[in-house]
Amino acid sequence: MPVTPSSRHRTRNVNADDVTGSGASGGETYAAAGVDIGAGERAVDRIKGIVQSTYRSEVVGDIGGFGGMFDMTGLGGSRPLLVSSTDGVGTKAMVATAAQRFDTIGIDLVAMCVDDLVCTGAEPLFFLDYVSVGVLDPEHMTALVGGVAEGCRMAGCALVGGEMAEHPGAMEAGEFDLVGFSVGVVAADAVITGEKVAPGDVLVGIPSPGLRSNGYSLARRLFFDVAGRALDDPAWVGATRTIADELLQPSVIYAPAVLAAIAEAEVHAVAHITGGGIPGNLNRVLASGTDAVVDRQSWEPPRVFTELREIGSVAVDEMDRVFNMGIGMILTVPPSASDSVVSTLADHGHLATVVGEIVGDGSGEVRIEG
Repeated sequence: MPVTPSSRHRTRNVNADDVTGSGASGGETYAAAGVDIGAGERAVDRIKGIVQSTYRSEVVGDIGGFGGMFDMTGLGGSRPLLVSSTDGVGTKAMVATAAQRFDTIGIDLVAMCVDDLVCTGAEPLFFLDYVSVGVLDPEHMTALVGGVAEGCRMAGCALVGGEMAEHPGAMEAGEFDLVGFSVGVVAADAVITGEKVAPGDVLVGIPSPGLRSNGYSLARRLFFDVAGRALDDPAWVGATRTIADELLQPSVIYAPAVLAAIAEAEVHAVAHITGGGIPGNLNRVLASGTDAVVDRQSWEPPRVFTELREIGSVAVDEMDRVFNMGIGMILTVPPSASDSVVSTLADHGHLATVVGEIVGDGSGEVRIEG
């Protein structure tokens, strides 16, 4: 994780003048410009143990250097391929800021990155984050990084570096943004590309209990602008959870379970259902000449999606293009492998089900029927 509040602050010590805004000679200081070096250093002290809790045996060195190192010896077979992915959490960060809940959104960040990696069959190895804030609050930063670290532990990857940046003037106090970068490894002869997808293959869907990190601009508009509700209102009539609870539910991290399924059975393709929904992500892994037919009746979307659709009279097709609708990952497998894949996913806590099939004479389309 970040070794400093900003790459520009690495070696400077902090004294009382930095905090008050006037230097020993009465001149201008960084603090007067809105950057508190001392707060950054206190944040680094607080997160050090959190970051170290994510380390794998391959991590070389410790927090505080200029780069994170990772020993690749023995990983990925005779021809290992590194796979990289970067992502953010979008306007879910605005919900976290409004609710003043910072401890779980880092899990979302890790999920968005590592669950992209695993679509190639890659094992997540290490992770880096970038946290930008208007005003650096060590307590909030500790919560944010704590969530990232928790996500890394769930995914089995190490948090080896990152950056904390304070942006006075560009961001308001209380505002933040998160960006993540992950690297994984897969043997060259084990890469999953989707080229083996064939007519007759079945689609195994892994449930998502909520929005994950996508569709939040529409969700915020519907709940707050259209319906005029507040974060602490019930998510719907009779709900025991608030809107904040529902919108800040952490994303499930699927990577370990998907890797286990790949190890146990033949998997032709993996699609991470994020922005664009099922139509905009499943089509990315279809082989030439095939279509995917998804049976809408094969699973029950979480209640939050029904609530959002009803608030704004949102068309079904629009819901499908914006939200995951309760399916977070789809594995395309031969029919003979479906039972094994479903069983392996169940062993890892996911009640997966067959949600459709691959058909021939297609053009790479995804059709959601039922």
